[in-house]
Amino acid sequence: MNKFKVKMEQFADVKILRYQVEGFEELDLQRKKLLYFLSEAAYWGRDILYDQNYKHNLKIRRCLEAIYKFYPGDRSSEAWQQFEVYLKRIWYANGIHHTYSTDKFFPEFSREYWHELYEQTPKESFGKEQFDADFLAEIIFSPDIAAKRVCLDTNKDLIAESACNFYENVKQSEVEDYIRQHLNAEDEEPVSFGLNSKLLKKDGQLQEQVYKIGGMYSPAIEKIAYWLENAAFVAENEEQREALLKLVEFYETGDLKTFDEYNKLWLKDTESTIDTINGFIEVYGDPLGHKATWEAVVQMKDEKTNRLFGKIAEEANWFEQNSPIMDAHKREEAKGVIYNVVSVVAESGDCSPSTPIGINLPNADWLRERYGSKSVSLVNIEDAYENVSQEEGALQEFYLPHQQEILKQYKGLGSKLHTGLHEVIGHGSGKVLDGVGSPKDSLKSYASTLEEARADLVALYFMPDEHLTEMGLTPGPEVAQSEYITYIYNGLMIQLSRIEEGNTIEESHMRNRQLVAKWVFDRAQDSQAVIQFKQEGKTYFEIKDYEQMRTLFGELLREIQRIKSEGDYEAGKHLVETYGVKPDPALHREARERWAKLKIAPFSGFINPVLVPVMDDGLITDVKLEYPEVFAEQMLYYSQKYSNLPSDN
Repeated sequence: MNKFKVKMEQFADVKILRYQVEGFEELDLQRKKLLYFLSEAAYWGRDILYDQNYKHNLKIRRCLEAIYKFYPGDRSSEAWQQFEVYLKRIWYANGIHHTYSTDKFFPEFSREYWHELYEQTPKESFGKEQFDADFLAEIIFSPDIAAKRVCLDTNKDLIAESACNFYENVKQSEVEDYIRQHLNAEDEEPVSFGLNSKLLKKDGQLQEQVYKIGGMYSPAIEKIAYWLENAAFVAENEEQREALLKLVEFYETGDLKTFDEYNKLWLKDTESTIDTINGFIEVYGDPLGHKATWEAVVQMKDEKTNRLFGKIAEEANWFEQNSPIMDAHKREEAKGVIYNVVSVVAESGDCSPSTPIGINLPNADWLRERYGSKSVSLVNIEDAYENVSQEEGALQEFYLPHQQEILKQYKGLGSKLHTGLHEVIGHGSGKVLDGVGSPKDSLKSYASTLEEARADLVALYFMPDEHLTEMGLTPGPEVAQSEYITYIYNGLMIQLSRIEEGNTIEESHMRNRQLVAKWVFDRAQDSQAVIQFKQEGKTYFEIKDYEQMRTLFGELLREIQRIKSEGDYEAGKHLVETYGVKPDPALHREARERWAKLKIAPFSGFINPVLVPVMDDGLITDVKLEYPEVFAEQMLYYSQKYSNLPSDN
């Protein structure tokens, strides 16, 4: 049997990988059909994200795809290769802005070549849409138009300076006033106001365009709902069926109370082998943290790994009571905490081609406190990353020899354990004090960074604990040591290779990692718990006292939990702006130079498997799983099969 090939290609700063789904062939027909229907529901939402990311993304992508397929000219030139790379970057980022920095990226080919491509491509190739080449050229090439998808610079109008398509013709002050008018801090079960709508000003009046059947994005949502209904008919149990039908009802009505009811039903389903995340979920794409991008993950339990790591959820109360946070900020009882290690079968929207490795939902704190939470670790995604990292030279380039030995042996387990603790205990712990309101309202644009830092700190604090060894999760302290080493290196230096020199850090997870690593590093200097030094012209970090590091992680966790629990905006702002935003210039330059020598793309995206139904007399008799190998072919296939939204929404 041939070894499964993970890395397929590389372009710009991206490498394209594949993940394998073990155990699919052993599933019964009902579960295979369920996965197929849920996957179809996932792919129909892809274009929603493109439009949410920027108003003209669909128009640009469709025009470029037509040129890519039908341009009759020379395809061997350097300019054509540059055109291909630009289109692939758009496919990877779901638009013209970088996935992580959110800066607009630019093609290396010239504006003149753009017009040549457009003029020489047969006009019938563009279908019913006749694109304005001059208009698109201005967007593509001008540095002054849509320069940043998400602006987090609090010295600017965050709405006016952000190109995301959640707002139109409104200022930040107008949006904040509008939200304030619709919030009730006394509501014990507040809906996530604005989660599934666009806010715009028309004829001088603020209006919400709700994402629902009959509303904004209706053509795509109708297809999503259709396939979810099909999935409900082959659901594994009544709890799953009720949850899927409630999700359909949410898509029909756009009612956020219905979405909350769906989340409650979804949390009740603890027995299903197959599950999905489908909807308007995460708010990182909105500078104010209210509007959610669309995403979908279709997954099946990895039973073998699940038996080991599922113990984390069983001990949720122990973690809560033994946390270093203040007693007033602890939950009295960690209810309904569910943790599954899963294999991804399909991803779409804001989870594809770039994917998370762990997810914890629902996001509403009151739902978590009263009804619990579900966390998943995407084990086959992590395995794909680990497979590729073993073939690359980053370990040898950035770490000392004795650190390399620890990482070779324990990094894989350490990463999986960190993900589990981050998602299950981190996001599922602590509480907001009565009357404080949601963190996205109290902490505003800093809420996402602080929440990710809080979850990371929970994982980092507990990883060395002997209780984890007693639970059979770790063989000893070396697993935590491997994670401490990689976290300090990544937070202070290695992740800076992903950012253009001179730029600040914008993405919330990257801000979080530098905030934590830099704060702890600064506090550790008196005791020399961690040191920084040069060896043969290269910077290294050496942890001298792991116990002191754990103590410092606990101190920072206590403070960030206080900030969240009490809604202390100024303290949260100070932490993020002081430690999370500005890279050390010397380390930044060195990280980029050392990474460039490796010729490794710092970002990864995935080609999804394809589920192919086997038909007999109109009935599905089996579902086959195929593994495509060419990124461009999959992207064009998605655009042809799952694209029914207008170019302007």
